[in-house]
Amino acid sequence: MGQTRPKQAGRSRRADRPGRTGERTTMDSRPETAAAPLRALWTHADALLVVAAALADVLGYLLLGAMDGGGAAPIAGMLCLALSAVPLLARRRAPVPALAGVLALQAVADLAGPGTPHFGAALVLALFSAARASGVAVSAAAAAAASVVTMFGQSHLTLPSWEAAVSAPISALLVAGAGLAVSRWQREVTANRQLLADRAVAEERRRIARELHDIVAHHITTMQLMAGGARANLAHPETAREALVTLESSGRLALREMRQLLDVLRAEDEPDTAPPAPQPGADDLGRLIEDSRRAGLPTDLAVDGPARPLPPALGLTVFRIVQEALTNTRKHAGPAATARVTLAYGPELLRVEVTDTAPSPGPRTRAGNVPGGHGLIGMRERTALHGGTLTAVAHPGGFTVRAELPHPATESDALAGARR
Repeated sequence: MGQTRPKQAGRSRRADRPGRTGERTTMDSRPETAAAPLRALWTHADALLVVAAALADVLGYLLLGAMDGGGAAPIAGMLCLALSAVPLLARRRAPVPALAGVLALQAVADLAGPGTPHFGAALVLALFSAARASGVAVSAAAAAAASVVTMFGQSHLTLPSWEAAVSAPISALLVAGAGLAVSRWQREVTANRQLLADRAVAEERRRIARELHDIVAHHITTMQLMAGGARANLAHPETAREALVTLESSGRLALREMRQLLDVLRAEDEPDTAPPAPQPGADDLGRLIEDSRRAGLPTDLAVDGPARPLPPALGLTVFRIVQEALTNTRKHAGPAATARVTLAYGPELLRVEVTDTAPSPGPRTRAGNVPGGHGLIGMRERTALHGGTLTAVAHPGGFTVRAELPHPATESDALAGARR
């Protein structure tokens, strides 16, 4: 389980705006490389589908020959009919050429067969795939070609019977219509899912902006008080100097968090219905761990490295990531799960890791790990706001959420001096 290095916080974060379809922070800890293996041309499911279609067509060919009373079915016709399912292996990459191949081989099989009207399984799958991947015009042309080739092939290049003239066009229209309907439904589902994801991103950014607004307001209030204290103590230079140092540090933090606030683009803010409360931070993780234990999830907290003060916005991000990860664990890991929260302070990096273990076998699907999951979107937005990276990976018997956030030790020293 590899770890990704945090990306440097810079102006490139300005490209991340609400409404984008892509996100900077990826959930795959393995970077893409040019030497990555190419995707297989076809899958095992495609091969099984080819075998099933070939068997269905051959059995139907034998039954129709027996019902027609023509004696033993020609070997050449059965062979061509079985081979007509092979082009289905390309139905995902090239559906129209796959349909053409199926039509050609089934036409040969029809010419060698008894000529009983039918619409083969391989032809149904090929026409359905072509219609689903194409527009109305291509689907109509494909249905017409399938009807004509099937009719004249089963009539041995003579005037088709009325059964063939009716059954082949109706079958082709039904299959092509079903393909078009499924294609439209898939497009609508994809559009709705993207709309929900964009809406969740915008909602989460507005919520983060409101929290940052409260933090910036706190720093500005502190600056006002320190400025007043310095003016009142001009006769005492040492006291005035301490007030001015605190004023400078608070102003620096306020400016940085104001830039983050502008990056989030707070818009359409809803009025608060409750009075403002102090925002939680890394110092409140102990309370969060106790709440998790009382909720039935055994949880441990480990701190690696010497702890140092965190800016309010970064502390709030740490608290929210741990809170969301523990909530997902309680929802999806099962009653026998345990969790461990690790807060590691490095020289230039703060790492937050929440790992759970569950004895229940088999992989678990997390609501936050699917494309439309809102919890993971919120954690990703908070991490990207500070120029960090977020990784969520499943491991045998559990799940790990890891956030790496840039936090140089020099910032903590300045912050500690300001608080003193």
